[in-house]
Amino acid sequence: MRHPLLEVMLEAAAGRPPLPDCSVDLLPSPPGPADAVVSFTAHSYVAAPVDGLALRARLDPSDPGAATRPEFLAWLAAELDTSAGQLDMLLAASPLDGPPPLELLAREDLAAHPRVARAHRYREDLRVLSDPDEAVVLVLGRGLAGRMELAFEVEPDRRGRGLGRAVATAARHLAPGGEPLFAQVSPGNVASVRALLQAGYAPVGSEVLFARKGWGQGTR
Repeated sequence: MRHPLLEVMLEAAAGRPPLPDCSVDLLPSPPGPADAVVSFTAHSYVAAPVDGLALRARLDPSDPGAATRPEFLAWLAAELDTSAGQLDMLLAASPLDGPPPLELLAREDLAAHPRVARAHRYREDLRVLSDPDEAVVLVLGRGLAGRMELAFEVEPDRRGRGLGRAVATAARHLAPGGEPLFAQVSPGNVASVRALLQAGYAPVGSEVLFARKGWGQGTR
């Protein structure tokens, strides 16, 4: 069965976000390497193994951003015996038919690449690809609650040429089974934000991940 958080995210990706009623819903811990706080417009979800009464005591019900305040995230991290990841923008895009606009080849030899190593901390069933010139690296995999995610990186000396947009678009052609594709990016990473927007990804919310012990720590 799908985790309820996955259902919420799939609905949001389809243009049906949660009701903006300032509520915070507590959900079971999702499968995989991380717990999470996922926020939409005036509606947040905490997917983690914490006590509901203790959770409510830490939240101001009149504050639509209560679940993303630093003091709440610090409390939740302490409860989970881990550290909070960065606050990321969450974007989603539908899959595209036809061949991708960029030739990409499977690369099983890139396990040590920093982008791939970071992906291993938060995703499973990774698929790693690169173009023949090795200007870009694309990683597809199952992330939070089983959703399909992408991560990409453009070599520093090849940036500013539209390759970020091209690889993000190519990922949409490679998404399996008609599933939407999710991307997470720091709002301050404006180059990646612009590339994703130009490739047709739409903002749907924000999130903070809490890596579980044994799965590794660090930012994505």
